[in-house]
Amino acid sequence: MIQPVPEFQHRTVLLDEAVDALALEGARADGIYVDGTFGRGGHSSRILQRMGVKGRLIAFDKDPQAIATATEISDPRFEIIHDSFATMGEALAERGITRVDGVLLDLGISSPQVDDAARGFSFRLDGPLDMRMDSTRGISAAEWLATESEQKIEKVIREYGEERFAFQIAKAIVAGRTVEPISTTRQLAAIVARAVKTREKGKDPATRTFQAIRIFINQELAELETGLNQAFQYLAPNARMVVISFHSLEDRIVKHFMAAKANVKQPDRRLPIRAVDLPQPQMRLISKIKPTEAEIRGNPRARSAIMRVCMRLPDAATIRGNL
Repeated sequence: MIQPVPEFQHRTVLLDEAVDALALEGARADGIYVDGTFGRGGHSSRILQRMGVKGRLIAFDKDPQAIATATEISDPRFEIIHDSFATMGEALAERGITRVDGVLLDLGISSPQVDDAARGFSFRLDGPLDMRMDSTRGISAAEWLATESEQKIEKVIREYGEERFAFQIAKAIVAGRTVEPISTTRQLAAIVARAVKTREKGKDPATRTFQAIRIFINQELAELETGLNQAFQYLAPNARMVVISFHSLEDRIVKHFMAAKANVKQPDRRLPIRAVDLPQPQMRLISKIKPTEAEIRGNPRARSAIMRVCMRLPDAATIRGNL
């Protein structure tokens, strides 16, 4: 049923932990699941191995190379969609699906994307300054930097890269593009290196700037917020949501989203409100997991990963009906 998925030098972070967290046991093995970022298929392949014969897995990815890899899986239970997981609601509705039994979102950029100079994600490799997850849509980082205002560039680098030298970097970028177009990763990295006066130990001065521009070009945080809300709307009672994030901005959004659904503010106890009418939590926090030291030694890119797991509780109306 399942054909091997090429590794492309990619190691899936928290592979077993993430699939275990979906709790694919018993009748749940024949449920409907969503893998929000197919990547190179590590999580999807493991989910298919655990699923029952009646199960169904719908995966999403914006990267054409990931889509090409996904087509190598010849399993009738599997479907790949070339789009962002932020379109999950529309895609599920088109397929007549009203509830899913689990959602996995792996927010990390894959090793093949980073290691392919032509994608423009890494300052360590010289290549075209692209940075698009989906190279068939939108504008590249080079195109954006060529026309955007200094103020907007500074804002993006400061907010998405948490870079304290955002003003100096933005000013240097605008000055640099008047001399020649900033079209390669090495050009941008060199401009940032000249603008950053002090460096964090063990970190290239361009790290935060490249992260910020990549997040902005791909609208990663906006898509995450949309995807979380859509996933929640489709989760069946007792279904789980598993999210793996790789930097603080992502994890903050995930943490606050889950906490808001799990921790419901209660009204003043002195008010005449019946117990059955009190606000009910909609989710239960299950766990927060980080990679083991052994995994980090084998895959240093796993170091910053944080996995959060929560479960959708029965709707408040259902709870009240059972009281």
